[in-house]
Amino acid sequence: MAGFLQIDVKLGRPDKNIEQVRKGLADLAPRRPGIIVLPELWATGFAYDTLNTLAAETPAILSEVQGLAAKHSILIAGSLPEKEESTEGVNIYNTMYVSGPAGTQGKFRKQQLFSPMDEDLHFAAGIDPRPIETDLGRMASLVCYDLRFPELAKRQTVLGAGMLLVSAQWPAARTEHWQALLRARAIENQIFVVACNRCGTTGDTAFAGHSMILAPDGTVLAEASEGPESCMIPIDPALLKEARARFNTAVITPYRFHDQEKIMELSDLQDEIAQQKRLGRKIVFTNGCFDILHKGHVSYLEEARRQGDCLVVGLNSDVSVKSIKGPDRPINNQGSRARVLAALGCIDYVVLFDEDTPLNLIKSLNPDVLAKGADWPIDKIVGAKEVLAAGGKVVNISLVDDFSTSSVITKIQKQK
Repeated sequence: MAGFLQIDVKLGRPDKNIEQVRKGLADLAPRRPGIIVLPELWATGFAYDTLNTLAAETPAILSEVQGLAAKHSILIAGSLPEKEESTEGVNIYNTMYVSGPAGTQGKFRKQQLFSPMDEDLHFAAGIDPRPIETDLGRMASLVCYDLRFPELAKRQTVLGAGMLLVSAQWPAARTEHWQALLRARAIENQIFVVACNRCGTTGDTAFAGHSMILAPDGTVLAEASEGPESCMIPIDPALLKEARARFNTAVITPYRFHDQEKIMELSDLQDEIAQQKRLGRKIVFTNGCFDILHKGHVSYLEEARRQGDCLVVGLNSDVSVKSIKGPDRPINNQGSRARVLAALGCIDYVVLFDEDTPLNLIKSLNPDVLAKGADWPIDKIVGAKEVLAAGGKVVNISLVDDFSTSSVITKIQKQK
């Protein structure tokens, strides 16, 4: 069984929203075993002025949800603000939780933040989208704007999800997009989709409603109208097996790329970056020798890539490395180092340079973001002045302790 509880989310009023859910479940009398999906930020709405306070209430709200799940012997899914404190500060995520009678079974943080509604100013984006292990099997999740990015659903499907849960506050102005994208995600992944959208109005924005349940072939099994509404229907697992038995588009993922092509001459790369900028992609640049690639390098490069949409790595040529580090370096020649970097999924382009610094590269490419290790003060980072003057930003990235090429070489030498 699967269903949705479409409500008009009251901004900043968890008490009223919880009461709506409590009453909705009582009226629906959901059949077990099953799952009910709620809208995005169903308990709070996008109450930015009190978001920090509301996020602190989420553990208590989840306890309430657990009680409702136990009362009805079902799973309940929906997004809530999640507050995470660390040594680097406080982040708030828009997080889909799946709760059962025994508590939270898993969570999924919204990956794509909708900047026209200032989400990126108030929330941190999630990373590493994975399905949630539940009592009803593995389930994929998306939160509202995530629906427009098919790779998020695809990745979770490949990891074994048989159902996709979508929690949203999707506006009525784009109702047709909502309907079309839900069908597309079902069809391309051959997966059940259970999507709950809010209804009602906040400020000048009317929300679409039209929560939906879809079969793996895209057939609409249930759809709400524009107002408050609930639904729960049987889900036949045989439909998933039947859809994938005819032909399988869900998990067939051959690797059809030539990573060698990421290695480019500067003149060609300038044209490519210009095209990427015209498309609206945010270009990140970093540089290094990357001689004997290790965990510290890879962690750093992944974090650099997260600063934008496209990562360019300026790689010191053999001539440059010898000039900086002496005649015994590099250990691996520039062709080998470039090829290994190009095979990393977080890297989009690799370009070699012969100078001691990448200043000419940075001036030529004019990246939106310049990334460098946290051990470099911004006023000492080559190219920082130029990037900042052009309206870009400079980001310091924390390094992994006790990892460096020099330490690796020293360790090898000691073992001889």
